[in-house]
Amino acid sequence: MLDIRNKFKRQIEILGLCLKKEYKGLRPSDFAAIFNVEELTIKRDLADLRTFGIEIHSLRSKGIILDSKPGAEKLRELIKQYSALNTTAAYVEKSTALLVSRHKEEALANMVVLQMCIDSSSMAVIDYEKDADVFERGQEIEPLLIFQTDNYWRLLTMNQGRIKQFLMNKIFNARSSGRKFRPVAREKIEDVFKYSFRSWLGEDTFSIKLQFSPYWADRLKPKQLLDSEKFTVQNDGSIIYEAKVNSLDEIAGWIVTRGEGVKVLEPEELRTRVLELAKGVLNNYSS
Repeated sequence: MLDIRNKFKRQIEILGLCLKKEYKGLRPSDFAAIFNVEELTIKRDLADLRTFGIEIHSLRSKGIILDSKPGAEKLRELIKQYSALNTTAAYVEKSTALLVSRHKEEALANMVVLQMCIDSSSMAVIDYEKDADVFERGQEIEPLLIFQTDNYWRLLTMNQGRIKQFLMNKIFNARSSGRKFRPVAREKIEDVFKYSFRSWLGEDTFSIKLQFSPYWADRLKPKQLLDSEKFTVQNDGSIIYEAKVNSLDEIAGWIVTRGEGVKVLEPEELRTRVLELAKGVLNNYSS
């Protein structure tokens, strides 16, 4: 079963690399060296890809070529299948559609290059759209994990000694730098997600204590928000909610949307941020 999984993963990676201009003209022998397999194995992979409807061939004069690039529907299906081999994302339809609509075949190509860097602990170089049409080009990063949340594919990285995430739909021209990095322990990556509220990931942790009204208490279930949470039911039906988060900004925004149903007890910094956000909302409607 593992052999079949590895074979399918390699075949999608071959296609993804062939969609990158820097890999054009490579021959089956070159890909055999990349994947550490026999040249005949690569030729069989190409044949399998053709049975999937991918027009890919090996020509003596031009190397491996694509007669036509996969369409949007095929790209979405390939990305979903490839991501299923590398991550446990549960809802990928919308995030994949958004990625393909913006990047087309580059969506699969970038995902493959970054995943191969993750698998080999190789540094990657990306161009990143920080703001509309404002790019940070040539960023060298240590890619750790591709994951999906809040309708977006995201890349978790170590960047200058700090955990950082990038939106995949803002990544352009991903490539390997050829340099290696020391793999990050799986436990450290799991800790990042343990204290994550929604999409924010980071190494900082903050202890919070909230009070939910009986109305909201009835609608909350253990482990609904965070893995680290603790519920204490009060006599009036409200609950005291305690947890650790790695961002006060995101939870502050969420609290404001619950109105008077949620009260911040600790820390004071979170109370201040909630008040600032609430005042900003009120100012939008003041005459």
